[in-house]
Amino acid sequence: MYRGSQKHVLDWVEQPLFVPELLNLVRPVGAKVTAQSVWAPLGYRWPDEARLERWGPKNWGAHKCWGELEDWWLAAPRGANTPNWDLAMIADLEGQRGLILVEAKANVPELSRDGKEPPSESEGSRANHNRIGEAIESARKGLAVVAPGLNICRNSHYQLANRLSFTWKLASLGIPVVLLYIGFTGDNGINDVGEPFSDSMHWHKVVERHLDEVGARDLFEHRQQIGGAPFWMLVRSRPVIEISPSAAI
Repeated sequence: MYRGSQKHVLDWVEQPLFVPELLNLVRPVGAKVTAQSVWAPLGYRWPDEARLERWGPKNWGAHKCWGELEDWWLAAPRGANTPNWDLAMIADLEGQRGLILVEAKANVPELSRDGKEPPSESEGSRANHNRIGEAIESARKGLAVVAPGLNICRNSHYQLANRLSFTWKLASLGIPVVLLYIGFTGDNGINDVGEPFSDSMHWHKVVERHLDEVGARDLFEHRQQIGGAPFWMLVRSRPVIEISPSAAI
């Protein structure tokens, strides 16, 4: 049973107007779909989210970035995970093939302040834990050019830190990227797991506070380019298509 932001992404991608609605949300970028445009997930029959080091080679094709991205994040890839994206799309960005990456939220607790879970006792897990910390620190230093107060790390606001880090790294490897934080509003069916976003104003207030906690607000709503390719980080909202079913069902 799907509930919350995952349900709302799947509901949305199944709608006939999904593509123009997504492009409208990132309108300042001027993104376009092309014959090469694909996305994941595709709906309830194909709900798998994208892990870029796997999804990219299958859907984009050969590019040096996929291997470099995995090596940058993981020291021991076998059995380990890189972030899963709620929605990923290949699109034309300023005349280049690029990525729209979506992080979806439906309630306040989804904007977690938690750090990364500690590693297990295995050597590979400890090595990956250290490598991820180094990767986030490299992104912090890179992004500090436009956000001098940025304070992302492995031990706090981990999900936000890895989203910002992957956006920066992809752009540094020559892939234009849009990172879209989208708040699905009005899902009163998930009151049991936390306060839902009541409307767009509520969502923006909460997410902006979350960004301010790590000094990330200056990264958003502007075209950025720090060498490599351009990137954009945007905050948007949309009402849910259908509220989540009760957890008792």
